[in-house]
Formats: sequence, structure tokens, C-alpha cells
Amino acid sequence: MADIWSAAMPLNDPAAGILLSIEGVHKWFGSFHALDDCSLSVNRGEKIVICGPSGSGKSTLIRCINRIEEHDAGCIVFNGTPIDDSRLAVQARKGIGMVFQQFNLFPHLSVLDNVMLAPTLVKKQSPAAAREQAMALLDRVHIAEQALKMPGQLSGGQQQRVAIARALAMQPQLMLFDEPTSALDPEMVGEVLDTMQDLASDGMTMIVVTHEMGFARKVADRVVFMEAGRILEIQPPEKFFVQPQSERSRAFLGKILTH
Repeated sequence: MADIWSAAMPLNDPAAGILLSIEGVHKWFGSFHALDDCSLSVNRGEKIVICGPSGSGKSTLIRCINRIEEHDAGCIVFNGTPIDDSRLAVQARKGIGMVFQQFNLFPHLSVLDNVMLAPTLVKKQSPAAAREQAMALLDRVHIAEQALKMPGQLSGGQQQRVAIARALAMQPQLMLFDEPTSALDPEMVGEVLDTMQDLASDGMTMIVVTHEMGFARKVADRVVFMEAGRILEIQPPEKFFVQPQSERSRAFLGKILTH
């Protein structure tokens, strides 16, 4: 599409180490065209930040990647497997972790049990192995001392870090974050962003929907700007924030960077 600026965005190039390829994806909710011909590839180890105004399709796009929503047209390939077929998607989704706006922890389970649950049920890990891994992951997100507490005893920032550890427990190749700090009090945002930055430094492949532009500047390899269900611009952060190419990107940054 003529109005997409896509810096370093090779599609279906095996030599580039592509982990995820999205090509010509459409999604409708009734008559509402939520995603309009979206294409994006993500290399292994790459950090992508998706931004744009509310209702632009950001969350819908990553929910389609994880097949929480089914796209209506186009193709999504994860790690060489098309996830358009629900039979193939089940296996592919095991390699994708997701962290939501809300923490979605099981309130009746301890922090430790929340992190252990999926590995024991889905991956059939022994309780001892799952416990050892869970404690290591809780330490990784700097919350191991809270392992035996219930989620309701934790702050919002602490609960979100538990949610990150829970997603990591399935040893994903790709982590999706859907506005992970939007439900947090301002003083708790930093601790979650610091945890995400640690993951990025460790080489995790990440797609992050966020309005935290400081995080995007520091961590992203590329910034994706969406509006009205379309990807309007894809640029490295040093170009996106200094010389955005689309008029809508410039207007968006003009508002968000002055608040």
C-alpha cells in the first residue's frame, strides 16, 4: 500500500530469521472493519512496539496473532506454521505468551501456584520441576519473596509481574503485551516497564502495544503506527520520533508527547 513506510520489513525471507509473518490480514466485527490489510514481519529477537489512537486495531492485531480472535482474511505464520487452521494453531500458540491489561491471575491460588499451573497441566512437568522453574521466573521478575502470597495481597505492579512470570513459564518464543501498564497506578508503571526491558535485554522476541513512548524509544527495534485498522507507518524509533512520515503519526505524537 502506497502510504505505508516500512523500514527493514522483509516478508517471508528465511535468511532474515523471521519468527512471525502477517500478510494481508483483515478482521471484521459485523460491519466494523477492525483490521484492514495489515502486514508485518517480526524477526527472532526483535522488539516491536505498536502504538496509535484508541480503536485503531492494535489489540485486535495481537489477539489475532495469539488466535484469541480469528482473522477473516490474510495469513499469519508463526515459526513456519500457518495459524489460520485451528488444528495447527493449538500447537503454535504454545510458543506464544501473552500479558493482558488486566492481570487475570487466579485469585484462589498463590503466586507460586499461578506460575506453576500451566506447565504442570499443559506441559506435564512434574510438580518439583514446575516449582523450581516458577521460583526462578519469579526471581527473574524480582518478586520471588511474594511466592506464597495470594494475588489479592499484592500491588497492581506486583500482580502484573506475576502475570509476566506466568507467561514465561511456558517458555514462549514470542511474548505479546497488550497495554500491560494501562491498568496500573502511575507509580507502579516503572517496575513493570523495567521488567519488560530486562526481558528485551535478554533477547526475548516481543510485540508490545503501549502508549509508553519512553519505553518505545529505549527498547523498540521498530515502531508500528496504526489508525482505523490499518498499519500506516513502520519505522525505527530514531526515525519515527524525529521524522514521522504520515500526517496521522505526526498528529498522534504531537498530542501524546505533550502530555
